[in-house]
Amino acid sequence: MSVNYDYYRTFYFVAKSRSFSRAAEIMLSSQPNVTRAMNNLEQELGCRLFVRSNRGITLTPEGEKLFAHVSVAYEQLQAGETELANNKSLQSGTVSIAANETALHGILLPKLRQLHKNYPGFRIRIANYATPQAILALKNGLLELAVVTTPTGVRKPLREVPLKPFQEILIGGPEFSFLKGETLCLKDLQSYPLICLGADTKTFEFYDRFFWEHGLALHLDMETATTDQVLPLVKSGLGLGFLPETLAAEALERKEVFQIHLKESIPERNICLVKDTLRPLSIAAKELEKLLRQP
Repeated sequence: MSVNYDYYRTFYFVAKSRSFSRAAEIMLSSQPNVTRAMNNLEQELGCRLFVRSNRGITLTPEGEKLFAHVSVAYEQLQAGETELANNKSLQSGTVSIAANETALHGILLPKLRQLHKNYPGFRIRIANYATPQAILALKNGLLELAVVTTPTGVRKPLREVPLKPFQEILIGGPEFSFLKGETLCLKDLQSYPLICLGADTKTFEFYDRFFWEHGLALHLDMETATTDQVLPLVKSGLGLGFLPETLAAEALERKEVFQIHLKESIPERNICLVKDTLRPLSIAAKELEKLLRQP
């Protein structure tokens, strides 16, 4: 059965107002047009929808059943139109992003604060993923943006946009205070327990390559799932660890840990934005991207 959907819209207003003339006023139409549409709808459906009398109209049992479905459908359409209108006016919207700890503290927090200040109606969903998981979620369409750290290993149609460089340092806790003031070689680290993110992370890949380029193999004594787990383990004297300088700054100032200098320079890394160029961004995501790209 193919029914003109304008008939259902007209039916909604007639049933809602219980008046042909009132429905015509709401729709900026005429009563003859409304009556004609309802006659056609009844003919196409093969049943009566209204009982007409001098006191107005009432719905037949069939009419009541139809209205129960039409009202839900029409009100959902209205809600969708309102949501789109609000999105266009930047009054509301939702952005789904992934970020690791380095990206969150290194750049994302102040940008989210600014986004919330500019557009208080926006909703933000943040997933705490390591870079490989964030990239996978982005590929699968579960996220709009990922703010992660290099290396990302992304390929088209994903695109990587560098946002901010950062430097990592080697730190130790009180148990290794005898190393204060020393400058070690990477080879020397083989004599001490090392703490780093696990083998399924890009951070491990980064340091594995760093050691390999100096003719060494990276052997870990303790693997963590996230960057923020490294610092408490180092503070507890369980080993030496690599950590972004910004994440270690407070503990360094409190002298809970200390920096261990290396003869070999740790390469600089970047916090970067990754997005899928084949998927259009929501208005909220576009606004966040603009903020992230600003200096």
